[in-house]
Amino acid sequence: MAHNLIKFGHRLLALGSMAAAMAIAAPAAHAQADYPSKPVRVVVPYAPGGAVDLVTRRIAQQLTEQTGTSFFVDNKPGGTGTIGILQVARSTPDGATLLTNDMTYAILPHVFHKLAWDYDKDLVPVAAFNFAPAAIVVAADSKFKTLGELIAYAKANPGKLNYGTGGAGTMPHFSTEALKMAGQFDAVHVPFKGNGEATMALLTNTIDFQIASTAGVMGQLNGGKVKLLAISGKERLKAFPNVPTFAEAGLPNYSVVNFTGLWIPKGTPATVVQRLEREISVVMKGNSMKEYADSIGAVPTVVFGQDFAQLLKNQTQYWSAVATSAKVEKQ
Repeated sequence: MAHNLIKFGHRLLALGSMAAAMAIAAPAAHAQADYPSKPVRVVVPYAPGGAVDLVTRRIAQQLTEQTGTSFFVDNKPGGTGTIGILQVARSTPDGATLLTNDMTYAILPHVFHKLAWDYDKDLVPVAAFNFAPAAIVVAADSKFKTLGELIAYAKANPGKLNYGTGGAGTMPHFSTEALKMAGQFDAVHVPFKGNGEATMALLTNTIDFQIASTAGVMGQLNGGKVKLLAISGKERLKAFPNVPTFAEAGLPNYSVVNFTGLWIPKGTPATVVQRLEREISVVMKGNSMKEYADSIGAVPTVVFGQDFAQLLKNQTQYWSAVATSAKVEKQ
């Protein structure tokens, strides 16, 4: 896929003379050319242990090795991710503070009456990568062996099943509501402080099932503590050849696929954006990330700039219909 570079207009300060302007601009241009020249903070707006956190840490490690400069993860959970997002939106646009998130970002306009930043302008989408299917997960000792059994029970016992997520308004929440629409069944939502905490609740049978990215539950899958009933996407995954797709399991109209994405504050120099695009492209083409993607049942595809922006626009429209159907009340 072609790499579309994001073009930014540089805001010039009203200086008293052209000489003064050049004196200030020259060091700035040099600093941009040397990016990254200091440690880069990558804000994950969720608690540690979830899919976004795990994938971000892997990407940050690779970027650190490639550039020789530290890319470190800073978890800032709360407010369905809005606390961490706002910090990045208000940060200095010099490339020293980045944001990662998932499909939840496209859901936020349907969760809040008003966001504390301009959704369309204050953060610029750089890249979306590591596309991971949505998976319905139950505890290893669950009585449900197939998706069909779970849905049949839910229809025969309305309101008896419950599902957990990392909070109201998150990708897993809306993804499960979309699943309820597709399967025409009901289940009670139990929100937790993070997806990792929801998975722990699954292991103790506090909840009956969970919709999660495969990356977020891979440890439990490998340990035999949970089992997958179905995954989204058109084909079965290499990592789970025996797990059917939702279409094969009887829900052909359920096709939610998640991703991890990177955003930067508006006004960040184009040279910084271009460097990030180049480095991420190298990361995603490398054998290390391809092997990691295979290990978590993801696809190491990457889309940049305007392609990412269009993806977000399409998803924002899709989740609007889900929010309406689920009667989600904005906060």
